[in-house]
Amino acid sequence: MKKLTNNLLRTLLVVLVLGFTACQEEYEEVGGGMQSETISASSTTADLIQKTSSNDGSYDNIVDGASCLAVQFPYTVNVNGVEITIDSREDLDLIEEIFDELDDDDDILDIFFPITITLSDFSEITIENQDQLEQYARECLEGGDDDDIECIDFVYPITLFTFGVDNQQSGQVNIESDRDMKRFFDELDDDDLISIEFPITLIKFDGTQVVIENNTALAAALEMAKNQCDEDDDDDYNDDDDYNDDDDYNDDDFTKSELDELLLECPLQVRQVIRNSVDNTEQYVERLLTFSADGTVYFTTFTADEIMGTWSTSTTENGVMLSLDFEDFPDFTIDAIVYELDDDKIKLYKDDGNKIILKERCDLEDSNPIDSETFTALLNECKWIIKEVENQGEEVERLLGYEFEFAAGGTVTLSNGVNTKQGTWETGLNSQLQLSLMITIGDEPGVSFEWPIRKMLQSRLEFEIDDTDHEMVLLKECDDSTDDGDVVEIRGIALDGSWNVALYKEGTTDMTASFAGMDFNFGEMHQVEVSINADSQATGLWRVLRDSEEGLKFFINFDTMDVLSELTDDWKVVSITSTRIELTDESDDGTNDTLVFEKP
Repeated sequence: MKKLTNNLLRTLLVVLVLGFTACQEEYEEVGGGMQSETISASSTTADLIQKTSSNDGSYDNIVDGASCLAVQFPYTVNVNGVEITIDSREDLDLIEEIFDELDDDDDILDIFFPITITLSDFSEITIENQDQLEQYARECLEGGDDDDIECIDFVYPITLFTFGVDNQQSGQVNIESDRDMKRFFDELDDDDLISIEFPITLIKFDGTQVVIENNTALAAALEMAKNQCDEDDDDDYNDDDDYNDDDDYNDDDFTKSELDELLLECPLQVRQVIRNSVDNTEQYVERLLTFSADGTVYFTTFTADEIMGTWSTSTTENGVMLSLDFEDFPDFTIDAIVYELDDDKIKLYKDDGNKIILKERCDLEDSNPIDSETFTALLNECKWIIKEVENQGEEVERLLGYEFEFAAGGTVTLSNGVNTKQGTWETGLNSQLQLSLMITIGDEPGVSFEWPIRKMLQSRLEFEIDDTDHEMVLLKECDDSTDDGDVVEIRGIALDGSWNVALYKEGTTDMTASFAGMDFNFGEMHQVEVSINADSQATGLWRVLRDSEEGLKFFINFDTMDVLSELTDDWKVVSITSTRIELTDESDDGTNDTLVFEKP
């Protein structure tokens, strides 16, 4: 294999030498010296310059499917029913996040016309409808590709000289941008001659700067840069799933120091592992890699102690490289190019058959990673009480205090002590490869989701769907908390006769009078009845439970639209005697609500 590699390298060197010799034949001496070499507007070097200065339209291929044009900001799109205004490149990530929510759905994107597009030559055109846009998109090369060079850029300003038919300098142009460069060359005739005032500076996709002293070096640098990064010209946007021989690396500009900073900032969670074309994701997903400044890295498993390895970073011709070395752990021993680095994600690529994706998880820094088998077993142990459910940021109060029972056969019940709903459940990976609790209860949409687990304690589970602002918190209850003396005592006091609201304040607003004449009877099966003059007015749910993070809680849930709904909350127990129960709750605005029950 080494012999074959050496032969290939020799062949490549010969090709480059012959290519550069051919390039040199394009240059003509004007006035003597390399400083005055001219190039023809129709030469290979001029073509490379134009491709490097062309407008890159590949960053928004998820919208227009064409790398030879870009849609000007702002514009509005409808993505799977969600309307989004695109004001910047960062907003394009929102489209991909919506597309990635489900693997088996049909992703639909509609553009609100008219829009303005910018072509590769920086010309601008107003587009009135989808057919017109597709007509321009078809002018790109097949597959959405363009022929521009995105892996290297000119550092401006650059001075160009023009020459007449007598080879005498006829003009001087100061170029300040790619737009200036592209338009200058577009206006030349094929036989026009120009020269460049050297030295000039080029900057590569990895931040490396290259000083160019003559035309030969310029042609060589531009030619060699053509395939050194992933120009992201396909419609897959950021190459989340597929690779090909021409798109090995990403053209995002980041440095070795930026990579080092992200590696050391927080633990990194494994999201995808493909080694030697075999997808090993399932056995590693959700594990953590924790990097230390001393060059050690720890891989956290659930069945053994941490595995220690070493790490280092370096800058190569192909980009920034991350090297991992674990003894007897080949799946994570790799020298890989970092082809994407954003605020919380690192994508590693070695060749067609090797890829690792890591996601920053600062929220897991002080907790252990979650094992699927342990997670499933914990759900089976006892009942789980809903402390909180939010759908799209709105709290679903009617489910407060309801209890889940996850049976081993995959059935789940949801009950308030009187009414019970039944569905199915399982644990596994969702479409984003996150360990999740998947609940389906046909007539209860408030909890029928794939819930990614974010925090797992022995008595508390927290779930969160980031993209849609869904959250759920469950508290474990075993044998009705009979082993918790405080819970048993509070429950016994509450069950002992009727209670009246002696005080109810929302912040500084006293609303006690709203509950005058109401008798509260806390009964068995977690039911509470409200009556006036012995006439039943309403029933609700109540329970006492210990929250491992917030202490003793007194749940009240009146699923009504009247004044009783004000009492729906998981109240914190402040104090309790045989004749008085004092509860409090901190509101979102930082004020405290107070609820006091007293015996009549």
